[in-house]
Amino acid sequence: QVQLVESGGGLVQAGGSLRLSCAASGRTISTYAMGWFRQAPGKEREFVAATTWSGGRTYFADYAESVRGRFTISRDNAKNTGYLQMNSLKPEDTAVYYCAAGEAGRSKSTYNYWGQGTQVTVSS
Repeated sequence: QVQLVESGGGLVQAGGSLRLSCAASGRTISTYAMGWFRQAPGKEREFVAATTWSGGRTYFADYAESVRGRFTISRDNAKNTGYLQMNSLKPEDTAVYYCAAGEAGRSKSTYNYWGQGTQVTVSS
């Protein structure tokens, strides 16, 4: 089993930055895909970014079009932790952000483990 705990959410003005962390425990996640999803009130949970192990020390990063160029996903395997650096935040980025670990891709169904979520609120 893998337990995931997100942190780093909060309130920020438009144009600001936040860095979310996702600390994993229970087993190493170095060969798992790690994804970030978000859910705004009244909306479906949507894909934000993912990093997938490609072998050796190589990871492939994928981003939703809405965050590409503004968000950066990364991971520190020594700390068993993933990160989502969010820059140039917009009010429409307001949501609960969830990290997940599992197979790969943009579909929620491919992720087996989920954190509890952290709220990100961007004021205009």
